[in-house]
Amino acid sequence: MGAARGGRVKLSVLIPAHDEAESIAETVMDLASVLNQEHASYEILVIDDASTDGTADVVAELALTNARVRCVRSQLPPGFGFAVRAGLELFTGDAVTIVMADGSDDPEDVVRYLRLLEAGHDCVFGSRFMRGATVTDYPRGKLMLNRFANGVVRALFRHGLNDTTNAFKAYRREVIESVQPLVSNHFNLTVELPLKAIVRGHSYVICPISWRGRRFGASKLSLQEMGSRYVFIVLYVLLEHRLSRGDYYRGGLNGWQSRRLRPTHPALETPRLVAGGRMR
Repeated sequence: MGAARGGRVKLSVLIPAHDEAESIAETVMDLASVLNQEHASYEILVIDDASTDGTADVVAELALTNARVRCVRSQLPPGFGFAVRAGLELFTGDAVTIVMADGSDDPEDVVRYLRLLEAGHDCVFGSRFMRGATVTDYPRGKLMLNRFANGVVRALFRHGLNDTTNAFKAYRREVIESVQPLVSNHFNLTVELPLKAIVRGHSYVICPISWRGRRFGASKLSLQEMGSRYVFIVLYVLLEHRLSRGDYYRGGLNGWQSRRLRPTHPALETPRLVAGGRMR
């Protein structure tokens, strides 16, 4: 059972990591520092996704001084989606947020997510593309492709979210249980999780976040390999949404028939690009 609405929430910070020895220490320490300052109830769970560079050893050193940090080697095949799915079987909190190992997500936003979960929302979805958000060092070509893909998803689902593809989101435990079984093995899990949560009737709120490009290592996302997989997942969830007649909807058939996919705070505005590759 998860925490009662409006009550204190233990948050699991789930970090899938493949060969992130250069960045994982800073990522974990920054998260722990901010969460400790907020006197939050939390754990930081790093899932080692077949790393060969000593990522697990770095986290093990951090765990010696913080009992709320742990690292588990994924027993599933390699892949971002597999690593997240492994972590979703192991997290101990009332809710979970998925954070990238490369330090691109802001620990202050993790606290914001926690407070919104404690306010009673089932899900918290961050957007890099609304008023109040900041984006630093995002390659322009990838940014344009990202905006196009998210625009297509938003048009299909009319759910008010313009950053579906971003992994950095938070879910109550009952949401994670509700969206099973998960079928994505790779980065397309970042789309499957929020879309299933939405079409299955869970409440969600959208808030602006800060994002920056990685400073160490190389991105593990290959757009060439992932394109068809993203399309598959979008169509898979869209067919459930249109044709399942409430079989998976938390409100049953009556709730499904009257459904409207709307966030608690739907106002989304595109930030403007300013000097230095930074968006506001």
